[in-house]
Amino acid sequence: MNTSIETQLIDGKAFAEKMTKEVAAQVAELQQTTGVTPGLAVILVGNDPASEVYVRNKTKQTHKVGMRSFMHLLPETTTQQELLTLIQRLNNDPDIHGILVQLPLPKHLDSDPIIQAILPEKDVDGLTAYNAGKLTLGHTDGFIPCTPLGCLLLLQQELSNLRGLNALVIGASNLMGKPMAQLLLNQGCTVTIAHIDTRNTEELARQADILIVATGCKELVKGSWVKKGAVIIDVGINRITTEENKVKLVGDVAFHETLGIASKITPVPGGVGPVTISCLLYNALSAAKKKK
Repeated sequence: MNTSIETQLIDGKAFAEKMTKEVAAQVAELQQTTGVTPGLAVILVGNDPASEVYVRNKTKQTHKVGMRSFMHLLPETTTQQELLTLIQRLNNDPDIHGILVQLPLPKHLDSDPIIQAILPEKDVDGLTAYNAGKLTLGHTDGFIPCTPLGCLLLLQQELSNLRGLNALVIGASNLMGKPMAQLLLNQGCTVTIAHIDTRNTEELARQADILIVATGCKELVKGSWVKKGAVIIDVGINRITTEENKVKLVGDVAFHETLGIASKITPVPGGVGPVTISCLLYNALSAAKKKK
């Protein structure tokens, strides 16, 4: 007997478009009432192709909502001190309300002191110790990292009430896994984090009502790992070359294997990525509102 279910795709692109329109309306209102135009500075060091595409999309969307975009494209040879000096200048610039350093940085740069050098009130990526601490304590007045925030918003749209659900986050990075787990915990989920040293990830996955995967390992999670009816948020973006010698984007979840098992899943592309950028714009708007 066929016991498969119909798997619904979570349309991140449509969600992001709606959110971006709301941000644009609030930007226009802020300009009218205070004369303030939110300014977002993005720093990209080196020429990582994936980062370049992402930064271009951020710049395009920033202009689309009526914000000012300040791009800083720095060579691979940029030193730690040069980058810290730039951040200090942006910290002191009243036209800049948000600062984002595109990660990962080249290997010769130590990202932590660079991130911590950003003023907390301009840390629109939510990665400073100040904002991370706010999230851990359950405070709502700090900045939340954009990708975890986007994932939470999608889950709230699809499930409305997350309280009491079992959630597994695969991946424990400061950028994604740790803040995602904290957000889910704050929503009343029972949360488990799996990482590179976890021994029973498959078993844990089969118990999860919510499965969030952010590992950078293409199609790591197989259909056999997924609990029937689970909601999957696939954060991964991996480039593969097909037999036809074409480049294709795939996630960290074996998408086609989960169809008929998961109740809902984000596609790659078109799932989490667009919402992440919308959340960045939302954070930049919030930073400008606090400074008006």
